[in-house]
Amino acid sequence: MSVTLYALDGCPWCETVHDALVDAGVEYETVWVDALHSDRNEVKRVSGQREVPVLVDEHRGVTMPESANILEYVDRTLT
Repeated sequence: MSVTLYALDGCPWCETVHDALVDAGVEYETVWVDALHSDRNEVKRVSGQREVPVLVDEHRGVTMPESANILEYVDRTLT
């Protein structure tokens, strides 16, 4: 799987990104992160920060935080 979404259960921005990926027919893996920022070491390792959502598209070499940017990327690149 080349697309991974780092997300937090119950996060509305993460759910919006999830919906966009599903609507675009993108197959992806979700990595569920801890609610505590201090425990989000994997997200920090991947993206340099601990906020979610973060989308990683290994095929295109893209790591992207911020739901608005991710939504635009999905619309322009993954559809």
